[in-house]
Amino acid sequence: MEPESKRACRGPELLKYNDTARDNIVRREHVSKPTVFLADDHTMFVDALHTMLAGVFDVVGVAADGREVLASLPATKPDVVVLDMGMPLLNGLDTARQIRRLYPHIKLIMLTVDDDPDLATEALEAGISGYLLKTSVGVELATAIAVVLKGGRYVTPKMQSRMEEVFVRWGTALNRKRPLTARQREVLQLLAEGRTMKEAAEILKLTSRTIAFHKYRIMELHALKTTADLIKFARDQKMLGAYDNAPHPHPSSRDSHQA
Repeated sequence: MEPESKRACRGPELLKYNDTARDNIVRREHVSKPTVFLADDHTMFVDALHTMLAGVFDVVGVAADGREVLASLPATKPDVVVLDMGMPLLNGLDTARQIRRLYPHIKLIMLTVDDDPDLATEALEAGISGYLLKTSVGVELATAIAVVLKGGRYVTPKMQSRMEEVFVRWGTALNRKRPLTARQREVLQLLAEGRTMKEAAEILKLTSRTIAFHKYRIMELHALKTTADLIKFARDQKMLGAYDNAPHPHPSSRDSHQA
């Protein structure tokens, strides 16, 4: 057994050790968690994600549309934004493009019901770091966030082989369809959602005449004849949410006097 005199002289040393250990624990407890922003227009789904991630990540904000996401980022400063593809006002893909331009350090993950490999490939080309299906969400989302925070990419295994086929097909295609500009995509989504040209102009802070120019330019370039064609084209471009079976009424007569 250790002599009492020796144990006594170790008192200050033990106290010093205990203080150091306690300080280390306090420091570990105060290490900030990675911050995540959730964007989806289905409240119950967002609430479930918030609950699932809260133990590991700091959820700093939620939004129901792409424009709300962009407006919230300066204050929330997240490390990762998780986006739904089919959000109103500004869809997930175009929201991601704007985030990449404005905040290139933010990591982006697309979480969607859409298992279209062409869309997933386009998302990766737009700067998305992760692509997950809502049917496979759970622990996989936490894994994807951890991967992208380290600078990697994460694609749900259900999509990987199908996306490889798309990369081959796109790489060998001689004539890829001319893409819409960012402004054309904004105008197209708003009009397809049923907003008038005046309403779209107010949202985008443009004139109605400018909206009309973009609308008819899109229709001319893509051989669209009617508003119904325009809506179908927007849906084919994955601009309307998967749960939107029909957009709001959009009578052409309402726009005719605004052009």
